[in-house]
Amino acid sequence: MTILRTGVLAAATLLTGLMAGLFFAYSCSVMPGLAATDDRSFVGTMQWINRRILNGWFLTAFLGSMVLLVAAVALHFTDGPVLVWTGAALVLYGATLVITMRWNVPLNDQLDQAGPTDDPAVVRDRFEAPWVRWNLARTITSVAAFGCLIAALASD
Repeated sequence: MTILRTGVLAAATLLTGLMAGLFFAYSCSVMPGLAATDDRSFVGTMQWINRRILNGWFLTAFLGSMVLLVAAVALHFTDGPVLVWTGAALVLYGATLVITMRWNVPLNDQLDQAGPTDDPAVVRDRFEAPWVRWNLARTITSVAAFGCLIAALASD
């Protein structure tokens, strides 16, 4: 049972860390890099990124983190210190999912619906600042969840 409990916790930590790293990379490199491009390049590049990111690798980490976090909480339900850290990570990663589904995904969908005849400056203006702000929020929640899981592993 200990190997299963630790293995699930380690896998949850790994996948949550991958997601935190992805959101962090957008915050500190992708979006600042795209900020320096013209409107048409920005819109076109983000449209392609949003289409390409929906793949098995991303979905496994994005959704698998939550599945493994729930399992880690259930498996550590009687282990006070680990339960506190995994429970906190579950809440924080849950917030990451809510932010993503409530704000980032709808912005992505709006961006995807923009056609070649739409004014790219207007499209960008509606998308960029709110998307960057919400990405920063989910970066913070996912990095905090990852930190909680590191603490849980240290307590296990």
